[in-house]
Amino acid sequence: MEKAMSNRFPKGWDEERVNQVIAHYEGQSEDEQFADIEAAFEQEDMIMMAVPASLAPEIRALIARRPDR
Repeated sequence: MEKAMSNRFPKGWDEERVNQVIAHYEGQSEDEQFADIEAAFEQEDMIMMAVPASLAPEIRALIARRPDR
């Protein structure tokens, strides 16, 4: 008997897609991981910022409400 999947995925995502993303990142070398991190910091339309962990849920909700998300 197969156990029913209890995970909920965002619209357009499924278990196969999640597994593909996991396989991609787990298969990266340290150099590839570093390159991904560096590329994220070089995006001109994004900013990385340290915020108190207690504010993270509010920030996520604010981002989720943006129409251009």
